[in-house]
Amino acid sequence: MRLKNLKMFTVVMMIVMLAGALAGCGSSASKDIKLGLLNEMTGGNATFGTSAANGAKMAIKEANAKGGVLGKQIQAVIADNKSEPSEAANAMTKLVTQDKVAAVTGVFASSNAIAASSVAEASKVPFLAVGATNPKVTVDEASKKVKDYTFRVCFIDPFQGTVGANFVLNTLKLQKAAILIDNSSDYSKGLSAFFKDAFTKGGGSILAEEAYLQKDQDFKTILTKIKALNPQIIYVPGYYEEVGKIVKQARELGITVPIVGGDGWDSPKLVEVASASALNNTYFTNHYSVEDTSPTSRSFVEAYKKEYGQVPDALAVLGYDAANILIDAIKRANSAEPNKIREALAATKNYPAVTGSTTLNKTHDAVKSAVIIEMKNGKQVFKATVKP
Repeated sequence: MRLKNLKMFTVVMMIVMLAGALAGCGSSASKDIKLGLLNEMTGGNATFGTSAANGAKMAIKEANAKGGVLGKQIQAVIADNKSEPSEAANAMTKLVTQDKVAAVTGVFASSNAIAASSVAEASKVPFLAVGATNPKVTVDEASKKVKDYTFRVCFIDPFQGTVGANFVLNTLKLQKAAILIDNSSDYSKGLSAFFKDAFTKGGGSILAEEAYLQKDQDFKTILTKIKALNPQIIYVPGYYEEVGKIVKQARELGITVPIVGGDGWDSPKLVEVASASALNNTYFTNHYSVEDTSPTSRSFVEAYKKEYGQVPDALAVLGYDAANILIDAIKRANSAEPNKIREALAATKNYPAVTGSTTLNKTHDAVKSAVIIEMKNGKQVFKATVKP
C-alpha cells in the first residue's frame, strides 16, 4: 500500500472509530436493553436458526409495542454461528465483548450450544439455549456441575430418547431396531444412546449401529448392510439434510419399515430433500405441533403467519418462548444486570409458554411435554403428547 493511501486509510479508520464511540455514548440506542440472538443463520442447520430468530424477533417486537421492559426498548443483536461450534464461540464472544448484550438466546445444535456456553460462562452472561437438547449443554461434562449462566427452554435427550423408544415399543409394537448415528454431532450421539438404553430396557434389541458424518451424501452402503439384517424399524436421530437423504435412499433400496427420529427432523426442507412419498411411515419426537388447538398456540400461529407469511415450525415457537422468558426474567429481576437476570432465570416457574407451561429445574433444563409427529404425504400430523 502506498504511503499516501496508508495515511488516508488511517484517517478514515480513526473517524469511523470516533463516530462509533460517540454513537455509543450519546445515541438513544445506548439506552436500549440489548439481547443477543445467536443462531444458525447459514450452514447446514440454517432453517432452524432462521425460524428461532424469527420467533425471538416477533417476541421482542411485541414487547416493545407494549412499552418495552423497565421503561426501555429491547434491541435484538443478531449473530450467525454458521452451524459450526467454532463460529458459535466466536459469535458469542462478539456479542458479550463488543455488543455488550445483557443476555443471549438462540442456538439449536447441541455442539454449537456447548461451544457458545463456554464463552457465556467465562463472561458471566446468561445464555438461554433454544433447541439444544444434549445434557452437556447445561452440565459441565468434566466436573458434572451445573453451569451457572447456561439454561435451556427445551426438554433434554434422556427424556426425548425415552419417548421415542417407548413409542416404537408400545405404539408401533416393534422390537428389532437399527440405529444410524451422526458421529460429528453431540446431539445425535447422545440421543441415540438414550434411545438405545430405553429401548433395550423395554425389551427391544439393537441389530446394528452404523455411523455417518454431517455433509455425507451417499448412505446406500450402510443402508444395504442394515437391510440385510431385516430390522423392524430404523432410528435416525440426525438433522434434516442428512435425514432427508437417508430416508430417500432407504426407500430407493426397497426399505419400507418405519423410520423414526428426533426434533432435528423438523424443517420444511426435509420434504424437499426426501420427497413426500418417501417420508410416509416415518415419525419423530418434537417440542410442539402446529395442530395444537390451545388459545395460546392459535394466537401465536396466526400472528406468526401474519408477520412472516408462513406456518411456524417448532424452532420458531421455541425462539419466541425463549425471548419471552428472558424478557420476563428481566422484569422479575427489575434489572438488566446479567447476574440478576441469571438469578431470575433460575427461579422461572410455570411460565405460560406457547410450547407449554415451562419450569426451569435445578439443572437449568425445561420440564415440559414432548409430542410425536407422523409424516403423511409431506405433512406433519400430530400423533400424541407425552408428559414428563
